[in-house]
Amino acid sequence: WRFVNDEPIVNEFRTLADLPATSRESDALSKDLKSRGFKFIGSTVIYAHMQATGMVNDHVLDCFRRRQILDAG
Repeated sequence: WRFVNDEPIVNEFRTLADLPATSRESDALSKDLKSRGFKFIGSTVIYAHMQATGMVNDHVLDCFRRRQILDAG
């Protein structure tokens, strides 16, 4: 969580086409893990992990889950 300053990143994408495959944070985390000996752990895989664990909220603005997640946070 230190790569996101211990707070979820809440993005404001309008469409699924706007979602990135990586971010500065996923690049940094991937690089850190590789320096610790991890293999096959690129930035795209890390970004997907960040989305799955709630480090990044990429629900598009009109997604019904977006508001639910923000309210629960």
